[in-house]
Amino acid sequence: MGTVVVVLRWLLVVGGVMMMAVLLACSGSEVALVTRIAFGSCANQSAPQPIWDAIINFDPQIFIWLGDNIYGDNRHPFKLFGKERTVGPWKNVPRFVPSSEHEMQSRYKKAKNNPGYSRLQEKTKVIGTWDDHDYGLNDAGKEFGGKINNQRLLLDFLDEPQDSPRRKQAGVYASYTFGPVGRQIKVILLDTRYHRDPLFSDGSILGSLQWTWLEKELTGPPSAITIIGSSIQVISNLSATTGPLFYMESWGRFPKERTRLFKLISDSKRGGVFFISGDVHFGEVTRYDCASVYPLYDITSSGLTQAVEKAVPLPLHFIVRFAACLTPTTMRVMDKSCRYRSCTYGQPNFGAIEINWDATPVTLKFDVRDANGLPVTSVNISLLELQARKIDPTAIMKAGKCQKHCCLEVNLPWLVRYRLAILFFCSLAVFLLALIGGGYAVISVLVRCFHKCKLE
Repeated sequence: MGTVVVVLRWLLVVGGVMMMAVLLACSGSEVALVTRIAFGSCANQSAPQPIWDAIINFDPQIFIWLGDNIYGDNRHPFKLFGKERTVGPWKNVPRFVPSSEHEMQSRYKKAKNNPGYSRLQEKTKVIGTWDDHDYGLNDAGKEFGGKINNQRLLLDFLDEPQDSPRRKQAGVYASYTFGPVGRQIKVILLDTRYHRDPLFSDGSILGSLQWTWLEKELTGPPSAITIIGSSIQVISNLSATTGPLFYMESWGRFPKERTRLFKLISDSKRGGVFFISGDVHFGEVTRYDCASVYPLYDITSSGLTQAVEKAVPLPLHFIVRFAACLTPTTMRVMDKSCRYRSCTYGQPNFGAIEINWDATPVTLKFDVRDANGLPVTSVNISLLELQARKIDPTAIMKAGKCQKHCCLEVNLPWLVRYRLAILFFCSLAVFLLALIGGGYAVISVLVRCFHKCKLE
């Protein structure tokens, strides 16, 4: 009998070891050391997507969608005049309208079956959140009626398990932890659409339930690195400097929410936090030094297919780059690594994060890379730089009238803040004056010719 008991115990031990081995094998992507992460946004499913080759060559272990993973809404033509006017103060037709469920499914299917993306899925863990165009409507927030159904379609696209909490909650926010203990990377993906109050309201972006969830995530078990993914920019506040010509969405348009976010990070005493974002159709790296914790970085990559320079003819690209140089740059990281003087990049791009765990101290490299996989702007930092310490924003502000990486664009003198609009309207005025002057000169010549012919 004793022998039988011993044998049974031995079998249980062996079985337990084998079961543990199976579990470790099945969850290998969770415990393997992560050194390379790629991310991107704004991928029109109907446009060519050659950039997947560069992303695959980067060989990321994780790829993060940051929104506009498809363009699911329908866009009416740009019309200033006519019966159906989609732009201007006299517009009578909305430029963007929601599409049907069948159209959304068809577009997701087309995006998922893209050959380049399919090859990435075979070897890379893919996670993500959404932005407005895959949420269902341009610039939409909590008022959008199709959000419940479209949440299911997004999660299907991301291959989210049917029993996932994300399928039962209001919104697609989620968190993931990768890597072994001591070298873990936590990825927090926010939902900046489902609960967002109207623009210009300075209300809430995340909603009360998501704020409670985020606080638990940040005050929970520590991780070496914490990446917060936001579909809209967190630190850059260009939305305040491009008006009244046009307005971009960002956390800067909800100042109270952004202040609350910075305070939550500071109060959590969590080290290694930085942001990644998309939405704006250009790439840049921004930095905020006055968050009372440590420098906060925001690496913006947008888009995989959509980019500001692609929206204008090639001969006019210099105008876009010139305008980028004119926008205030108090938060943008400017150094010699930038391909262009403005340190923004308006062609298709993706974001890349590399972690060197073997370095002492551990180092991080943030890149925005072009369609060939070459960096267009980069930042190299030590993980020690992202460790909690007390920063006095008041002291930093006293050091200079508008200290670099501390003075938000909304605090700039109005002449600097609105210089892009001032230049535009002055140029328009000069053009109109030249047009009027030229017209007057032509009319004067014609009148003289008429009188001369009459006299003869």
